[in-house]
Order: sequence, then structure tokens, then C-alpha cells
Amino acid sequence: MEWKIMTFNLRTNVPSDGENAWPMRPEAVARAILRHDPDIVCAQEALYAMLLDLEPLLEKYSWVGEGRRGGQNDEFCAIWFKKRKASVAESGSFGLSEKPERLGELGWGADYPRMCTWARLRMTDGGELAVFNTHLDHVSESAQVNGMRLVMDRIGELRERTGASVALTGDFNVGPAHAVVRELEQAGYVNGYSSLPGGAAAAGATFHDFRGGEAGEPIDYIFASPDVAVSRIEVDRGRYEGRYPSDHYPVCAVLSTR
Repeated sequence: MEWKIMTFNLRTNVPSDGENAWPMRPEAVARAILRHDPDIVCAQEALYAMLLDLEPLLEKYSWVGEGRRGGQNDEFCAIWFKKRKASVAESGSFGLSEKPERLGELGWGADYPRMCTWARLRMTDGGELAVFNTHLDHVSESAQVNGMRLVMDRIGELRERTGASVALTGDFNVGPAHAVVRELEQAGYVNGYSSLPGGAAAAGATFHDFRGGEAGEPIDYIFASPDVAVSRIEVDRGRYEGRYPSDHYPVCAVLSTR
């Protein structure tokens, strides 16, 4: 079973971004997504109103998620999926803190509350994929490492219970040599960038602050459980509607489950 999956930090709505503020970008974001035609889109930094703006532009998709302070409050790690290709068997969210069942808690010295949204998707023609989408803290290394360990624990629990293959996506806010990435790889997770000649070192930057360019390292990732093959990955550095759709580039990969 083949799945095309995208991770995309949308840059939240910050009026001081001026011509790059969210009200100027929904059409560009939608065009970037539709160009790749992914089965699944994992978004970070999306406010509820931003998701509503995208709904009429992405009519063949539905989404699940909640804000990192619960309900519609604050940023989402939303998971979009094609309605005709998949349905949600189960889904949920948890906080990246010592109290994961309470969204909005600061964990391990994090600057903001952090969270993970997950969904076990069932394809209409058979097959399943569980998707975990997260956005790690940008300040605290302890929050980054412990947050990802919590995500890995939750993935392990779901796999033990359901046997589902897993995709793990998000803005990790760390480079390829960081402990977060090393621990995932040591645990057997497949780094999507491993499908590139030269691996993650050849991927270039995925955050560009609306300036463009590729010098640097990726901080946005698509990982998969050991039973999943990643055949292709692309960092899309294109402009849409005459602009960069976000301060991060979308990253799209093709996964194959057995």
C-alpha cells in the first residue's frame, strides 16, 4: 500500500509578518498542497481560523486535531487526509509534558506548550496507517528529547495494540545530528531523508524565514516505522501565487506499507 504524505509548518498568523502574514497566503498554501496531491497533510502552527480558511480550498480533504491548549485554542498539529481514500478509525492528541493528558502544560523547560496529534487512518480499499504529527519546542533541548521519547512511547503502545504501520511527521526544530533524530534512527525508525543520495546532509534547509534558499539543515521531518519503506522525498522550494507559502518549505514523501 502506497501513501503520499506531506509535512508543512504553515507559519501561524502574525500580523507583523506584513506581506507574508497569513491573510495573504491561504491560496499559496493550498496550491502547494494540491501540486503534490498528497493523501495526508500534517500541518503545524495552524490556528483554527487558518484551518477554516483552507477548508474551501482543499475540498477533497478532511482534518482532525485540536489546539495545543485544548479545543480550538492556540496552534494545531492538524492531520488532513483525502476523504475518498481514507477514514479515521481513531484519533487523539496528547501534550508533550510530564502531564500528557492535560493539554496546555509546559514540559521540561519548554517555552510554549507542545503537543502531538495522531490518527489511525483506514484506506477505503484496505490497509491502515497511523500518523503522528508534532511540533517540538524551539528552546529547551530537554523538552525536545523528552517530548520525542513520549511520542515514541505512544507510538509503541499503539503498535502493540493495533499492529499499525506508522508515519511520524513534524517540525522537530533540530538538525539531523541532534539526539532527537539519532534516537529515532537508533530505535529503527526510517528517516525519510535516507532515500536521498547523501541522506539528510543533502536535503538542505527546510526553514527559510520567507527568504528562500537551501543552505543549511532540515528541521522538518518525515519518519516511518521499521516496516515502512520510504521510496522518495522532496523539499519543495517553489513559489506559489508569486510568494513562498510559508517560512518553512513543505516536505513530501512516498511511503510503502507491507
